[in-house]
Amino acid sequence: MAVVAMIPVMIPQLGEEEAQAAADAVRSGWVAQGPRVARFEQEFAAAVGATHGVAVSSCTTALHLALVLLDVQPGDEVVVPSLSFIATANAVRYVGATPVFADVDLATGNVTVETIEAVRTPRTRAVIAVHQGGVPFDTAALRKAADGWGVHLVEDAACAAGSTAYGQPAGAGATIAAWSFHPRKLLTTGEGGMVTVDDAAHAARLRRLREHGMNVSAADRHASSQPVLEAYLETAFNYRMTDIQAAVGLVQLGRLAGLVAQRRELAARYQELLADVEGLTPVRDPAYGQTNYQSFWVLLDERHERDEVLAELARQGVSARRGIMAAHLEPAYADVEAGPLPNTERITRESLILPLHHKLTADDQEHIVGVLKGLA
Repeated sequence: MAVVAMIPVMIPQLGEEEAQAAADAVRSGWVAQGPRVARFEQEFAAAVGATHGVAVSSCTTALHLALVLLDVQPGDEVVVPSLSFIATANAVRYVGATPVFADVDLATGNVTVETIEAVRTPRTRAVIAVHQGGVPFDTAALRKAADGWGVHLVEDAACAAGSTAYGQPAGAGATIAAWSFHPRKLLTTGEGGMVTVDDAAHAARLRRLREHGMNVSAADRHASSQPVLEAYLETAFNYRMTDIQAAVGLVQLGRLAGLVAQRRELAARYQELLADVEGLTPVRDPAYGQTNYQSFWVLLDERHERDEVLAELARQGVSARRGIMAAHLEPAYADVEAGPLPNTERITRESLILPLHHKLTADDQEHIVGVLKGLA
């Protein structure tokens, strides 16, 4: 039986420039958090319209630090979408608070003012809203609503580097936003994350929290020509990024606009090719913004069984993936009471993610769509 060459669902765009930047960091002798991290923080924050960036070890730790910063505690509730990678809900448990699952809009996969309002209670201290798969949520509506409710809005922008809302980068104007640089994202440092804020005092505390609560960073201490006796101001964490990662991130940041343009072009071609395929609804831009198409998903109707579609794609040499998970259906959250989440359950049950990356060719896309048409 012949082995079918698979079209991968994703490939990180890394090249010789990233390899050279990492090697230069190694040769410099400074491989821990240092000057490259500081530069990456400044340049990334500027790129997403924020004043301050605080680099961390992952988006998960970014979300954790955001909730610590906002003093979310046991007894508090935090509204989150169930339709998100499980780290979104896990961060709430890290601070001892209770995650409350909200449903999402069927077209965007994002929470809305209405879905949050349906589950908000007097114990709601914060909302974590996700720009799901790179599709921006309605930043204007949610920020206004959060202010009116008197709750904190944390923006989970893990997938959103390069997306826009109302003509601005998805994180611009956020009180606090968390970002991911995992290899599944457009901009990768292997692992890693960032917290962006506009408040200088918040940025200063986040820097302490990521580095054991020290009042002076290790980089500043080692750079000083005089002895520095640090103090540890509070119990905190080791959530630092390395200069090797930041060196790669700086190169990737320079590629970001081109990566987004290429993915949007590929997504537009998918949408054109899928226009006459019955029973499939491809993801599209919301009216108020543009997605970076970190993921390109299609929603199936009752004529198609998702797992059968995935199996047929695999038989035909296409590596696709199930759609976004629903945390409330996982064993880890079996003890959490969740109200009706019809859109969440439909999307997680009836959607799949198609290949989208810089090496995807026109022939690849025609083959993938051809397989889908054969199932119609």
